[in-house]
Amino acid sequence: MIEENLAKRAKLVDEAIPKFLPITPPDELYHAMRHLLDAGGKRLRPTALLLAAEAVGGKPENLMPAALAVEFVHNFTLIHDDIMDEADLRRGLPTVHKKWGASKAIISGDALFSKAFEILSCAKSEPSQIVESIELLSKTSTDICEGQWMDMNFATRKDVTEEEYMRMVEKKTAVLFAAAVKIGAILSGANRDISRALWDFGRLTGVGFQIYDDVIDLITPEEILGKAQGGDIIEGKRTLIVIHSFSKGVTIEALGKSNATRSEVSTALTKLKESGSINYAMNKALNFVEEGKNALRVLPDSEAKMILIGLADYMIERKY
Repeated sequence: MIEENLAKRAKLVDEAIPKFLPITPPDELYHAMRHLLDAGGKRLRPTALLLAAEAVGGKPENLMPAALAVEFVHNFTLIHDDIMDEADLRRGLPTVHKKWGASKAIISGDALFSKAFEILSCAKSEPSQIVESIELLSKTSTDICEGQWMDMNFATRKDVTEEEYMRMVEKKTAVLFAAAVKIGAILSGANRDISRALWDFGRLTGVGFQIYDDVIDLITPEEILGKAQGGDIIEGKRTLIVIHSFSKGVTIEALGKSNATRSEVSTALTKLKESGSINYAMNKALNFVEEGKNALRVLPDSEAKMILIGLADYMIERKY
């Protein structure tokens, strides 16, 4: 049921992409911008925005530009993340920089970022609501950059705390979920308390989603995940799993070793499981999502509210 409801809204987002981002000269730039967008995806962030609008009595059809703006910012971060991570695959396809080169990938990411704000201004809402939404998405984009910077700095440290990790994840990942649902509320005329509750819902479930995503990177085979299993280990990322394992005195030889063999990565995964660190992270993810769902209690009961609650569960139950 939840998958059907999400798929229905994701299809609306898919259909709107060519309308708001047509292929125009220089064609290759727009093909590069559309590469990951056309590869599909769950469209969780734009779907959450549309559901938030429905939940507060707004008209989702008027907010498609805002939904796409959030998705464009998300895809901009993916393109740049893949360059920094030197990743070869994304959604089972060659990454943008592998297909067009790093320089052109940077430009295509930048163009997606600027296009997001251009189309956000086209939402059919009050001018003051549009300005507030643009301000929020701008601040969110800065937070994402701060979070990415923190994440990169962590890779050179062995003393990263769980508190620091949580702050990084909130900025790097969760704030875009939070901004998506809050923008849906703002553009639909919701009051401050309701908008704040939706922000909390997005922030808390977003943190849970990222923690869960870190787990997925370790436990899902490459043919299902669409990228190398244990990539976070090779990249030396200080995930909650790694931080917890360090607190247990575990040594991970493959951490940050770019030429680590499959056997070395497999050994690292075994250690992380045996230390209880993977289960610890999974339980944290579940707790954050539960807290996020509780934030929605202030909303009146509706189908959209129930789907939002289902979306939160789906985010940490989904299979790749």
